Amino acid sequence: GEHTVRVVRRNDTPGDTSTFGGFVAAPGGAVLGRPAPRDRQIEFIGDSLTMGYGNVSGTRACDPEQLRRTTNSDVSHGALTARQLDADYQINGLSGLGMVRNVAGICPDVTYRTYYDRALLNVDGDVWQNPGTWRPQVVVVNLGSNDFSDLTPGEAWTPDSLAAAYRTAYDEFLRKLRTRNGAGTVLVGFDRNAEHVRQVVEALNDAGDSGVHYWYLDQSGLDFLGCDGHTSAHDDRVIADRLAPFLRSLPTGW
Repeated sequence: GEHTVRVVRRNDTPGDTSTFGGFVAAPGGAVLGRPAPRDRQIEFIGDSLTMGYGNVSGTRACDPEQLRRTTNSDVSHGALTARQLDADYQINGLSGLGMVRNVAGICPDVTYRTYYDRALLNVDGDVWQNPGTWRPQVVVVNLGSNDFSDLTPGEAWTPDSLAAAYRTAYDEFLRKLRTRNGAGTVLVGFDRNAEHVRQVVEALNDAGDSGVHYWYLDQSGLDFLGCDGHTSAHDDRVIADRLAPFLRSLPTGW
C-alpha cells in the first residue's frame, strides 16, 4: 500500500551537519510525489524552549546523552501549535543563546542573531536560500530567557543596560523580520520577560506597524520537568493549547 513518511530533525546540534539523501523504492514499488504544501505557514524562532530541550525526559536531571535522546522538537509547542492550525512550519531555534546575551554569559562574541540567517550554523557566512515557497503568514519569536539568566562575575552588564540593549535588539530583529517577510506577515513576540517584549511591540504599533502583536505566556499549570528545568512535553501541549487560539484570533484569515 501507500505510505506517508515524515522526516524530522529532533534536536539542535549546530556543530554537526546532517544530510538526507531521500528514498529509494524497493523492487516493485515507486516513490510517489510529495504531498502538496499547506496554504498556512508559521515560523517559530527561539531558544531551547522552542527547540523542545529535553522535553520527553521526565526528569530535570539529565546527562548530555540523555539530553540528546530526549529532546524532541516534533512535540515542541511550535510543532503542536502548527498541527492544531493545519500549518506547515519551521522551527529556527538554538539552545543557550539570546538576543544580546547568552545563558550564564557564555560566548559573549555571538548571539542568536549571529546564526539566524544561516542554513548550516557551523559554517561562517552561510546563508539559507529561500526557494521561494516559504512565505510564512505568522512568525512567532520567543527569545529572552537566556538574556536574563543570572549575571555571572566579570560580566559588564547591569540590569538596566541589559534591559535597554535587549529592547533595542528585539526591535531591530522584528524590523528585520518585517523587511524579510513583507507587510502581510503577522509578527508575534513573547517571553517570560514579558514587560520588555510588550514595550517593544507597543513602540512598533505606535510607529505604525499594527501587524506586530504581543502574547503573554501564562505559566500556570506548567511542571518544567524537562531536562535542567525546561518545559516538558506536557508543558508543550499546554502552551500549544493556549497559543493556537491566540494565533487564530489574529488578522490572518485563519
